[in-house]
Amino acid sequence: MSEFILSPEGARRVDARLERAGLLDLAMEEAGRAVADALQASFPDGPVLLLAGGGANGGDALVAARHLLALGRTVRVLAQPSKHPLTRLNRRRLRAVGGEVQPLNPASLRRASVVSGVLVDGLLGTGFVPPLRPALAELIEALNAAHDAGLPVLSIDLPSGLDASCADAAGLSVRADMTVTFMGFKTASLFGEAATRSGRVTLAPLRVPRDWVREEALGSRPDDLDVATLLPVRTAGAHKGTAGRVWIVGGHLGTVGAAALAGLGALRAGAGLVTVHSLADVPLVTPELMVRQHTNWDQALPELRDSGLPDAVALGMGLGPQAVQVAREVLAWGIPTVLDADALHPELAGHGHPQCLWTPHPGEAARLLGLGTPEVTRDPLAAARRLQELLGGTVILKGGPSVVASAHALSVSRGGHPGMASAGMGDTLAGVLAALLGQGLSAADAGVAGVRLHARAGERAARVRGYGLIASDVSDELGAAWLDLKQS
Repeated sequence: MSEFILSPEGARRVDARLERAGLLDLAMEEAGRAVADALQASFPDGPVLLLAGGGANGGDALVAARHLLALGRTVRVLAQPSKHPLTRLNRRRLRAVGGEVQPLNPASLRRASVVSGVLVDGLLGTGFVPPLRPALAELIEALNAAHDAGLPVLSIDLPSGLDASCADAAGLSVRADMTVTFMGFKTASLFGEAATRSGRVTLAPLRVPRDWVREEALGSRPDDLDVATLLPVRTAGAHKGTAGRVWIVGGHLGTVGAAALAGLGALRAGAGLVTVHSLADVPLVTPELMVRQHTNWDQALPELRDSGLPDAVALGMGLGPQAVQVAREVLAWGIPTVLDADALHPELAGHGHPQCLWTPHPGEAARLLGLGTPEVTRDPLAAARRLQELLGGTVILKGGPSVVASAHALSVSRGGHPGMASAGMGDTLAGVLAALLGQGLSAADAGVAGVRLHARAGERAARVRGYGLIASDVSDELGAAWLDLKQS
């Protein structure tokens, strides 16, 4: 089942709806219990030190403390004064079952951390907006010092000090080993340095009406079962002519490998016939790949158009200085098209159509939007949406993770491996996407399925190779990755 992604404003609106329905207290109870259960599963030994801020995040910590006491853990709670009614209520409930609450300050934190086995950060939640007040900054510095000394840290909803809507983690914040977040992921728990500071993120969906969360969600995070339903299925009577004819248009002197890798990716993703069209001499990386070298594009493109168009085309991989001219003409054919690398140019805005897939990495996205790359990586969800509005069709903003933006949906991919940060991975993905388009998927479905299939192949390749992955390692695992998803 897909998981949701929430902005701080969206999370507040869900909370307000729960409060109006008289359910917010029950939601806090579920959240605190989820934190206690996650802590018990991941850090089963040693005394627990919980830090409770004055807001709802502190209330979650107090509920967690009560449940940990019931599980037999040794618990110590340090808390700030609170005006939040549910936080004050759960402080009374904790005391009613024998739990003590002592004042929280840097000195008490330092003393208590020395004799603790795990620390729970319940200082600030998703509603926090920088900058930190000096008193809170001093607490977070003391907490991080305890972490640096070896004390594991679990954060509630988001490491304190992070802006939930940003990926860049510019200021001081808690460095967590694990974060338990609620109802939906936040930008900060998925992307960039903020995600690194969040550690391993566990989503506790809470038993609140799913439609309430969906209505406020920025986007979704499909699971492998969702992706499996999108992958095409061949019938017993399928043959190479019905499995998708794909053209790869790319390759320029010095960059011929890009087109070859795209062709290999298309073959391994199930395309029945794949032909690379190039002005350069593209290497035949596998005998199943067909290669046609042309003299010039002015002559070649009309001839190709008149020869009978394929089911899908991918262009731009190493295409060189004529990429914009070639892309304009290919887009005019109106067939499913993947545009990558050299074909990602601001001049092409307005030339797309619904069956286009644009695949920029953050640097290319910045050029398309007229921004700096840090502005793109700070909020990849917003950047992907702006790109889709500019270019049309479907946009894949590549990264770890990738964002897929279509006219009506925004999704974030799962998985992948850091070893995939090497040349040629995007070329392989372009071929995978073209193969899926050629087998009949819409641009939006091909984007969602393609990025996950590519990522899963990277995960498998990493298990075999360990380190130093190259793009052809990932292509080699596409078939097995497909089977993994189908069996999910």
